[in-house]
Order: sequence, then C-alpha cells, then structure tokens
Amino acid sequence: MMKRIAVLTSGGDSPGMNAAIRAVVRTALYNGMETLGFMKGYEGLMDGDSMVLDRAAVGGIIHRGGTILRTARSDRFKTDAGVRSALVQLENRKIDALVVIGGDGSFRGAAEMAAMGVPVVGIPGTIDNDMAGTDITIGYDTALNTALSAVQKLRDTASSHDRLFIVEVMGRDSGFLALEVGISTGAEYVVVPEIPLDIKKMCDHLHYSRKRGKTHSLIILAEGVMSATELRNSLQDTGGYDARVTVLGYIQRGGSPSSLDTILASRMGCFAVESLLQGKSGVMTGSVCGRMELCPIEDAWRIKKELNPELLALVDKLGV
Repeated sequence: MMKRIAVLTSGGDSPGMNAAIRAVVRTALYNGMETLGFMKGYEGLMDGDSMVLDRAAVGGIIHRGGTILRTARSDRFKTDAGVRSALVQLENRKIDALVVIGGDGSFRGAAEMAAMGVPVVGIPGTIDNDMAGTDITIGYDTALNTALSAVQKLRDTASSHDRLFIVEVMGRDSGFLALEVGISTGAEYVVVPEIPLDIKKMCDHLHYSRKRGKTHSLIILAEGVMSATELRNSLQDTGGYDARVTVLGYIQRGGSPSSLDTILASRMGCFAVESLLQGKSGVMTGSVCGRMELCPIEDAWRIKKELNPELLALVDKLGV
C-alpha cells in the first residue's frame, strides 16, 4: 500500500503548475498518503532538496503563476550517476511513487525512472501544447490569452499608424500557439515551424490585402522558424515592406492561470494520484474530448502532434 508519494516540476514553467501540485497533495491526503515536493525538478531530486507538502503548504496557491517547487533543466540527470542518485534519494525517503509535471524533456526523465521500477505518472505542463496524448496541456490556454491581449493592443496601434506588425510568440518546434493567436486576432499571415515559409507568397498575400484597401497588416510568427528581425529583413529585401517588430517572450509564461487551466490542472493532478493507486506507471494524464485518459509516457516525444488542418485553412480564408 502506498504511504508516501513525491511530486516535482521540471523544464519550462507554465501557468497551472501550482494548481496541479495542490491537486496531487490534496488527493494524496484524501487517500491517507503523505506528499513530498522536490525543489528545482530533477536537480532537487538528485540532491535530496525536498519539502513536506501538507494542506497548509498548498493553501492559496491555486491561482498563482509559476511553481512553488521551482523548476530547472538538468543535464546531470541524463547520466547514469544522476539517475542512481535520484533512486537513492527516493529510497532514503521511502517514496512509493513519483508525479512529474512538465514537458516532453521532463517525461524522458520520468520514463527513465519508470524503467528502473519507480511508479511514475506524468502531468503535461507546457505552453506549447505540443504533447501527444492530450488535446491541451496545462498553461496553453493562459499563454494563448496573454498573447491575444497583447496582440490586440498592437492591432490598435497598427490600425492607427497604417503599419505592418510582426509579432513573435513562443513555439520552438510547434505552431499551436502562433496558429490560434493568429486566428483569434485576425492576423493576415501566420508562420509556423510545421510549414515551410515562402517569403514571396507572403509578400503576394500582403500586396493583395493592400490592393483591397487594407491599410495595416499583422503577421504572427512562431519563434522556432526564425527571429522576427530576420523575417522583417526578408520582407524588406523581397517585397520592400517596412515592418515593426514585437517579441512577446517570457511574458507568455507568466500570470495567474485561466479558469480552463486551473480546472484542467486540478483534474490532471487528481487523476495522476488515483492512477498510481490503481497500479498505473510509465503513463501520462491527458484530456481527450473532455475526458481524463492515460497514454504511454513515451508518446509525448515519439508521436508528433499535428496542427489542425481546418485551422490552417481558416487563416488563408479569413486573412485576405
């Protein structure tokens, strides 16, 4: 019977991680278990940097951004010595199972622990929404609305001054955020890593919009394609367009989670603990068509999550 579990947050932070931590702790308490939280992800796990998480420790954190456990990326954990150190720390603290909240890189570490016999369940937390096995990841909705608010303000300026704006949003390898920001702000063009960029096509598109009487335009760019400055220079060289550049950056990760992210994180945290109690391991929680489901944790990086072709087509149809 499980008596003590542990939880950590790893990789990039995302709004809603604290709500997930709270749900893990309170579900564990509901089932008569203790929870330990490891600080700074796998770095804290290897060093034994932990704290007891009781009701008081997670009180009032549900709407806070970031993560009270803090987070970090760890190259040391990728070594055999690092994994052994983590196993020793879990054994010394009599930890029966582990919950990992993070992205696909964090889940690679979780899969490693599961292979070593540690019961592990992952909770997908990333603003990129690029993990297979779930329709949406914790933090994505908040980041989307943060970017939407910022771009709407820029749209006002673009309209007032008859300007072309390029807004760079996060998305190293995936264009989910850029695509939905583009649609929700009425952008004329969206640039995503999944589709090769055709500068000439973009210039033709902008030229057609101007011919139809549009005095200002907006391009949403995923950071993984190129920098906004590089795109501005390409547009200048190819079409003679003088664009203004805005990089939203880390502001997209901050702030209190939206209602959707808070509820999603709470459901996933509870479901993760209940899954461990049912003997599940090496899996991640996911929301599929509104229902909580489990899938192999390896799916997070082995399966490529595709952009919705309907939304891609929508940008072309509505952006002219």
